[in-house]
Amino acid sequence: MCGITGWVSFDRDLRASAEALDAMTETMACRGPDDRGTWAEGPAALGHRRLAIIDLPGGRQPMTAETPEGTVALVYSGETYNFTELRRELAGRGHEFRTDSDTEVVLRGYLEWGAELAGRLNGMYAFAVWDGRVQKLVMIRDRMGIKPFYYYETPDGVLFGSEPKAILANPLARSRVTLDGLRELFTLVKTPGHAFWDGMREVEPGTVVTVDRSGLRRHTYWSLETRAHTDDRATTIGRVRELLDDIVGRQLVSDVPRCTLLSGGLDSSAMTALAARQLAERGETVRSFAVDFVGQTENFVADELRGTPDTPYVHDVAKLAGTDHRDIVLDSDALADPEVRARVIRARDIPAGFGDMDASLYLLFKAIREHSTVALSGESADEVFGGYLQFFDEEARTADTFPWLVRFAQHFGDDSGVLRADLTDRLDLDGYVRDSYAAAVRGIRRLDGESDFEFRMRRICHLHLTRFVRVLLDRKDRASMATGLEVRVPFCDHRLVEYVYNTPWALKSFDGREKSLLREAAADVLPKSVYDRVKSPYPSTQDPKYAVALQDHAKDLLSRPSHRVFDLLDREAVGRVARRDLPQITQASRRGLERTLDLALWLDMYEPEIVME
Repeated sequence: MCGITGWVSFDRDLRASAEALDAMTETMACRGPDDRGTWAEGPAALGHRRLAIIDLPGGRQPMTAETPEGTVALVYSGETYNFTELRRELAGRGHEFRTDSDTEVVLRGYLEWGAELAGRLNGMYAFAVWDGRVQKLVMIRDRMGIKPFYYYETPDGVLFGSEPKAILANPLARSRVTLDGLRELFTLVKTPGHAFWDGMREVEPGTVVTVDRSGLRRHTYWSLETRAHTDDRATTIGRVRELLDDIVGRQLVSDVPRCTLLSGGLDSSAMTALAARQLAERGETVRSFAVDFVGQTENFVADELRGTPDTPYVHDVAKLAGTDHRDIVLDSDALADPEVRARVIRARDIPAGFGDMDASLYLLFKAIREHSTVALSGESADEVFGGYLQFFDEEARTADTFPWLVRFAQHFGDDSGVLRADLTDRLDLDGYVRDSYAAAVRGIRRLDGESDFEFRMRRICHLHLTRFVRVLLDRKDRASMATGLEVRVPFCDHRLVEYVYNTPWALKSFDGREKSLLREAAADVLPKSVYDRVKSPYPSTQDPKYAVALQDHAKDLLSRPSHRVFDLLDREAVGRVARRDLPQITQASRRGLERTLDLALWLDMYEPEIVME
């Protein structure tokens, strides 16, 4: 796992631009604390920060291959889980290897197959190849968008990086946000290719972007396709288990300490138990980590989203699976610490507004990094198998909008209460969401003979796998890599995603519950408590001290009425929330304060130009 960046400028020799390349590369230091490297030749310059996972001495980058026609250079972030098979095939085709790293397999794979290599990879990756033989840059991102990848077109080429901050470090890039960027910020729709910053785009998941002197071109090498599912229930459950065993086995490969993230929910519990079983066969014990809050388990109050605290279920799994388990217990002072908030914003490059859920994720990863370098996560199982409440909510099922938005404000709050009225009018968020939804469902293919209900559920599953999951994957990648921790997501293996996506909803929920297929596929390794547990989202602190700290920080901000944040937010509305009696401060109502504090800090840190036209 690493951070990559680079610059292609067809009108200059970038060997003379080492200072700019160094600045871009150093923004990725957290993503790659173990090593750094840069390379430049003519119009191309590449930078790399390395987190060493496989072949610690041999995987240095940028990695080059000399050919009679010119140099081919690679910067690569991620993991290729089938690299041993590809290495064997390439060796059979005459390629010689100097290292044991998957990076060299990707480089040699490009020399053999060109950009078609992408279709052969199983993994999470974002990489760029400068092909000096034909003076061309090739950028490739994994199918599900697990690893982030951004680019910024310039008059004579392109800038690129794992994160926007790498691109913004180049003097050619403008730190500028338009109304469309704010629309993405204040909605939860994740428009493919949109990068929030004006002029910047994402390399979309499953996409190859090529840049040469004639311009920039995009090619989609993978997308979520509709296919008929003919397996019966028993065969389907068996296939899901077979895939999970193979996926977990592949993703446990590492030359550094690895662990699992364990929440006590079905997803992380199944993944942890399968990992523990496989490692036990080798005489090893898996480490597991969970996040908790001071006093939360003892004083837990159930609500519509979270009916039970996580910790008792976490401990049931750890005991049955025999993991070496540790709870990371956080207090409200740490969650509300402005320095932690700044680190989260710096990690994400945007003022996301998820408050304690972002802070706790960052602090969890920071604590884990003291013990492990790689962690397996249960992320994305809800999107793959159908685990969220909206999959079973009739109003959400039938709404002509993104189903997660139907009750989002009710459960998590929204920004409407603190946005300035004139900005609200300009943004027209309802219209933006409506247009985005229409675009998102336009290309979803219906099977011949598929019922109206099954097609409606197919659309909901498709939206979660192509829009919603990308928000969560980006959040997890940024928070983990900010601490130098690699998080792997077994449930995003494209083989599992394709198979389960095309399983009819009647099979996905054959017992009337969420994630029926996953529950049955892992039933033999789960404690009964977890097998029977109802879905519970990522935890949020219930400690009133956290809300008090938010109010105090907001009052400090309100004492600076000229702060730029009040060009976007209604100062009086923020003041009302900051002075509200404590019993009225819920997780939903906290959002206005968290968004305010995030926005203010982001404006201070990034000093962006905000264009309101």
